[in-house]
Parts: sequence; C-alpha cells; structure tokens
Amino acid sequence: MKLLIIGAAGMIGRKLSLRLAREGRLSGRAIGGAHLVDIVTPPPMNAPFPIAREAFDIAAPYVAPKLAALRAEVIFLLASVVSGEAEADFDKGYAINLGGTQALFESIRREHLLSGGAYRPRLIFTSSIAVFGAPFPEAIGDDFLAAPLTSYGTQKAICELLLGDYSRRGFLDGIGLRLPTICVRPGAPNRAASGFFSGIIREPLSGKEAILPVGEEVRHWHASPRSAVGFLLRAAEIDTSQLGARRTLNLPGVSATVGEQIEALRQAAGEKAAGLIRRERDETIARIVAGWPSNFDPARAKALGFRADADFSAIIRAYLEDDFEQ
Repeated sequence: MKLLIIGAAGMIGRKLSLRLAREGRLSGRAIGGAHLVDIVTPPPMNAPFPIAREAFDIAAPYVAPKLAALRAEVIFLLASVVSGEAEADFDKGYAINLGGTQALFESIRREHLLSGGAYRPRLIFTSSIAVFGAPFPEAIGDDFLAAPLTSYGTQKAICELLLGDYSRRGFLDGIGLRLPTICVRPGAPNRAASGFFSGIIREPLSGKEAILPVGEEVRHWHASPRSAVGFLLRAAEIDTSQLGARRTLNLPGVSATVGEQIEALRQAAGEKAAGLIRRERDETIARIVAGWPSNFDPARAKALGFRADADFSAIIRAYLEDDFEQ
C-alpha cells in the first residue's frame, strides 16, 4: 500500500506520520511506501518502508497533477490555511483551502480516467465544525444544515460538496471529517482564531502567561491530537458504503466552557497555573468564535466506530503524556 500525506509537516500530520511509521501497517495491510508533503519539507523519520519528503505549495498549478500521478492508494488531505488567517487573507484562504483541494480532486479524476477507472483512491479530507453557523440547536445532529459564517468555514463546506460529488461519480472514495477544535496543541501558537483554547492550557502548564480573549462562558467542541489521529486511521479503514451519499461526518468530542477548561487545568496543575491566565478581550476573535458551534450529537460517527476523549481532563492528560516538555 502506498500512502500520500498532504500537510505532513503540521502537528496532526507529523503525529499521523510517526504513528504509521511506527506501526508499519494501515487497515491491516503493510505500508509499502509513503510520500509526505507540505509547504515546508516534513521532518525525517525511521520507518520499515521507504519515505519520500518534499516541500510543495498546494496552490501552485503543477503540484496537484504531480501528487495525483503518484497514484497513492490512501491520501490524507490535511493541508489548509487556518481559520484566522483565512479570514484575514481572503485570497490566500480561497487559493489554498478551495483552489488547492479542487485541483487535487480534478487531478485524481484525470488519473482515474487514464487508468480506465482502475485508480480510485481512498481520500480522507479534514473539514471543520466551522461549516456550521448560528443559530444553533442545543446539540447539532447529523442532519443540521451547513451554513458557515466565516470564509474558512465556507471554503471547507464547498470542499465537502466537491468530495461528495467526486465520490458519487466514482473518481475517488472520499470521506470528510469535521474535526473538533484540536486541543491541547503542542508547540508555538498559530494564527487560528481557536488557538487560545490550547494556549490557556499549554502556556500555564509550562509556567507562562496566557491571554484569554473571550469570556469564560464561551462553550466549544474539542478533541485531543491523539483522538484526531485516531479519527484519521479509522477513516482509512471503514467501509464507505455505510456512508451513503453523505460523505462527511461530525466527529465525537468534548463540549466544555472556557471556565470548565480552566477548572480542569486547576485540577491538573493547581491554582498557580490557573492564575497565569490573563483576561484581555479581543472583539475580532470573540466575534469569530461566537459563530462556531459548541455541542454535537455525532450519532453517525459513533455508530461507525469513531471515538474521542471522555472529558476535558482526559484531553489535558493526553497532552501531558504525549507532548508536554518541562
């Protein structure tokens, strides 16, 4: 089996690549080789199969045909401009999140036709809960309308429709995953509007001050990086005939208020850590976050075997076990 991971230098991409390299198998089959690409060259790693690593801009016109020509059997499409950056830079968001994705789908279709229909890869696309816009029910079910209120959410929603149509026509075997906000993200903060959800946990655990730009009453939907990798692996192995025409899933997660996050931090690391959070409201971030959903009833994904963290304390434990560096 040959794999292609687009966005392999990002946090989730690195974790996914390392786990596949460690296990050497996917969906019960031996991995014969992997191609890892991102805007920067993904880091080297040891694996029982050959790994190629390259730096590409997915929005460049020559890239999608080159990647599709590899004819990987499983493609993980993780690369995108994050929410805050997509909102701040309209052109960049659409060029990468929509243009790059559509170009890849079309290049895969051409390879499918050139192969006489034999090439039809499993493609796992990471979407987002930002495809939903207010007003929301108490918990969003699987039939709730996708009506985004941000450019990022709009780009992801369009890609979901394309994924469904290209799958319906048999050009690829796609499955879209509406990821919860991934928390706690290790490393430096990024430009995602949701970045503070990780920052108010990660920085205090390291003895650093963190800025909280919204009120403690704000509720959001979370999953750990460990769960995110599990989602991707599960998506690679399921029988997609069970999805029917609706190829994108709402995934399990943890619904927690910022206040509940802080209390979980307090329980894990004490009052001193919780005291390192400084309240400094940012109206732009508050407005973006207010347009995002905060609770789900992901019955379809659960029935298909997708599993997430039990509560926010479990999310903090996963960070401490997997990523925390004193």
